[in-house]
Amino acid sequence: MSQENLILSDKYKAFIRHSAPVEFLEGTTAAGKTTVGIFKFMLLVAESKKKYHIIAAKDTGTAEKNIINKDLGIIDDFGVLTEYNGNGTKDEKIPHILYHTSKGDKIIYVMGYGDKKKWQKALGGQYGCLYIDEINTADIDFVRESFMRADYVMATLNPDDPNLPVYKEYINCSRPLPEYKNDAPPEINSMLKEEPKPGWVHWFFSFIHNLGLSKEKIDQIIMNVPKGTKLYKNKIQGLRGRATGLIFGNFTRGKNVITREQAKKYKFIYFSAGLDTSYSQESPDTFAFIYIGITDKRKVVVLDEEVYNNANLDIPLAPSDIAPRFFKFLEKNRKVWGFARDTFVDSADQATITELNKYKREHACLYNFLNAYKKITIIDRIHLQLGWINCNGSVFYEVVETCKNHIGELESYSWKEDKYEPEDANDHTINASQYAWIPFKTKIGDYKEA
Repeated sequence: MSQENLILSDKYKAFIRHSAPVEFLEGTTAAGKTTVGIFKFMLLVAESKKKYHIIAAKDTGTAEKNIINKDLGIIDDFGVLTEYNGNGTKDEKIPHILYHTSKGDKIIYVMGYGDKKKWQKALGGQYGCLYIDEINTADIDFVRESFMRADYVMATLNPDDPNLPVYKEYINCSRPLPEYKNDAPPEINSMLKEEPKPGWVHWFFSFIHNLGLSKEKIDQIIMNVPKGTKLYKNKIQGLRGRATGLIFGNFTRGKNVITREQAKKYKFIYFSAGLDTSYSQESPDTFAFIYIGITDKRKVVVLDEEVYNNANLDIPLAPSDIAPRFFKFLEKNRKVWGFARDTFVDSADQATITELNKYKREHACLYNFLNAYKKITIIDRIHLQLGWINCNGSVFYEVVETCKNHIGELESYSWKEDKYEPEDANDHTINASQYAWIPFKTKIGDYKEA
């Protein structure tokens, strides 16, 4: 038994008292999410009418270390009421906790979602309570399968890539209680926009909610993480975003994403458009239209996007299909924002450029369809964009909030692990935007010729 006591803040007391079918616990590092979450979970298991329950982590070793055997973990909190059988027993082959309650003995299976064969074999029937540790790292198939088998679900998560399917399908369907809405960063609350599920609650916890931490310890944790890094963003601020290898790590929704109404107040000097193409039914390759404006304050603003994927279409789009769609996209934005006479198309795709010029000959069309200028290397484009996104507090790159694909790519575009070059993924709207702004690069930010 540890010498530590479970000290609860008012918010954690409210969390324990609150009744909900599904609860997500998100927040900073060292916020006490697991410690208090597993305590409530065990109370709910004791009250459940069902005998069988589940604790899931990356593997059983992780569950033992972070949930079962840790200070203020299950064994520490519940002592003789619990017996952990890490190798199973004669009657219950799966690793489990035998939990003696006033409503009879309960069995809590302990399983790892990292081994699909094992959890597929173990997961069957209906369960009372389900606890998923770090659901952001869990196999999405495990999440889908286990969710529908439980009466109650609690899941902890660390800030991660907001484009993971678990956010859209589950986490972003929850909502904070009104009295605690302002505890989470606005960037987090703005993502909780999927169709709400009745009763699903999103809890955001930070250092201040963990009364077991002294001020000195909190200061030490914050001091030990370099400001401005992705680690600081994830662990200290509790903001979502891919933790490692991210190219545009300085992009934040708080500083770089604006509303359409905000963009309407700007004075735009130039408009441009870019088209990145890819034709494949076998891969998630995408082709993207991007419309940008450049203001009198030297900002570049991504105003609109359209994104298609042949893998999602019954009849794949051909170059001849792109021309009328792109023209319609340009006309829509001309009427809303202003005229982009010159548009820039992926020069590797001459078939689409040919179809666009054919369309121009056959229809009343004022637009020029030009080859994208690619002599500026990808690395140089990235360096320019990084400086515009946020450099010493100055922001020259903004995105209208309706451009969800572009925002998603900026939050996902990553370096290869073994080379100083970007992965060939999550880059289609990024490429299209670069094609659009390259001819105007000297009009953006504090550009200086090398």
